[in-house]
Amino acid sequence: MAIGFRVLKNDRKVEQKWIEQYRDLPVANVSDSMNRMTSGGAQLRPMHKKGYLCGPAITVKARPGDNLMLHYAIDIAQPGDVIVVDAGGDLTNALIGEMMVAYAIKKGIAGIVINGAIRDSVVIGEGDFPLFAAGISHRGPYKDGPGEINVPIAINGMVVEPGDLQQEFHIEDLIKTDLGKLMFLSRLMEWWLNLET
Repeated sequence: MAIGFRVLKNDRKVEQKWIEQYRDLPVANVSDSMNRMTSGGAQLRPMHKKGYLCGPAITVKARPGDNLMLHYAIDIAQPGDVIVVDAGGDLTNALIGEMMVAYAIKKGIAGIVINGAIRDSVVIGEGDFPLFAAGISHRGPYKDGPGEINVPIAINGMVVEPGDLQQEFHIEDLIKTDLGKLMFLSRLMEWWLNLET
């Protein structure tokens, strides 16, 4: 299999008990308790009206402006998965829009995080499907590749590995600016919860 078109198997899934325990915890508290070493992506913003996500990551490394492998990641995702895409933070072309979000919702995906752009932001912004991205572009994507699925990726210096727990929330308040975001290694989850008890 050629580098640039690999789809690796993800055997590292977060147990449902951890997802349930983390789902209601404030993201800022978890981040502070882990010495801020596991949070990242300050420029990623919620593109949805309201909503919260917590689930295991399917990682996608995409060429900036190309969503070929994102399509495939949605196809293979299981209900409750979170798709995390590293597109280099490029905002030239959107990687996802209304139709792909509708398909992700139908598949039961818990949410999508894109270090890149989206489009159809008005429709997406009216919905509750958790979608975090670096920005918006009206220009559509290419579908040529290369790209890879379930490989370690980095978003703004934060490494995300397949199976890592993704916990994110968007609190809709009067000025709609409060955002919490956290990514951390699943092997630290039990350790952190034991600290809190």
